[in-house]
Amino acid sequence: MSDTTQTTVEVHPDRAEAAAAWWTTGPGRGEFRDEPLPAPAAGEASVRTLWTGISRGTESLVARGSVPVTERERMRAPFQDGDFPFPVKYGYLNVGVVEEGPATLRGRAVFALFPHQSRYVVPVDALLPVPDDVPARRAVLAGAVETAVNVLWDAAPAVGDRVLIVGAGMIGCAVARLACGIPGVEVTVVDVDQSQQAVVTALGARFALAAEPPHAADVVIEASGSGAGLQFALRAAPTDGEVMVASWYGAETVPLELGADFHSRRLTIRSSQVGAVAASRRGRRSTRDRLALALRLLADPAFDLLLGTTSSWRRMPEITAALADGTAGGLCETIDWSAA
Repeated sequence: MSDTTQTTVEVHPDRAEAAAAWWTTGPGRGEFRDEPLPAPAAGEASVRTLWTGISRGTESLVARGSVPVTERERMRAPFQDGDFPFPVKYGYLNVGVVEEGPATLRGRAVFALFPHQSRYVVPVDALLPVPDDVPARRAVLAGAVETAVNVLWDAAPAVGDRVLIVGAGMIGCAVARLACGIPGVEVTVVDVDQSQQAVVTALGARFALAAEPPHAADVVIEASGSGAGLQFALRAAPTDGEVMVASWYGAETVPLELGADFHSRRLTIRSSQVGAVAASRRGRRSTRDRLALALRLLADPAFDLLLGTTSSWRRMPEITAALADGTAGGLCETIDWSAA
């Protein structure tokens, strides 16, 4: 862990008029702050948080202060407070239970794109009910599965395709699980970490080490977050094919070797970004439609394989330090707010 961890301040999240919120205040550092909790007005609901999830890729960039200046407005989370780089209240994987609000929602588990905070009040239309067959903890993966849906809408694998995914992190594995449901599709996930093989295999895909020659592929998706992963994806892409890039590198410069067969094989690099619905669906599907679909898809218990360790909300200082120094786990760490 980084030695920059800051001791938390005392908070009183059990008070009805206040909530505990985690703010990142510097590289690898943060603090809990009391946040006012107003009574919900008409069209609003008050939610008690059960779980939040750590979106490792994006939240690592936030914890390090590495969100590029040019992207600071585009990358704002829906209910973010503060501005990049610091101090900022960030996060967007929140599952809670409605305490006050419309009768149809009271007592229901809901998902919201809300930061790490013990309670909050938001407009009702910012909440999506968690389906009855989806456990509340698993529902924090809605953001990852929503991203995977968008990636597959962009990449458009067809029946019988060979799909190669570079990177066995949370997004790569979510894409793999969904792609495995397409009839006849063969899915291979490539990673540098042999320990990821068990998860990938349990998801129904093949595993390959990055040191091995790339498998023949019709569709190539890069989700490793590394320049080496993107270079591997280019080598694996078919002639006249493309690499769909799901990774976001933040302020990092990514060098590529484009002097070999990149031009002669007429390769294309294209980005997939969850901030907008894939162009192929944008005229017919909203971001809310996409998120609701992701929640329904989470009825699949295989997604539990993407859940990492569980930590108390009081461990957010250590977790933020680990995100900043690169020692955080690759799967989705869940934060338990039940005692807050």
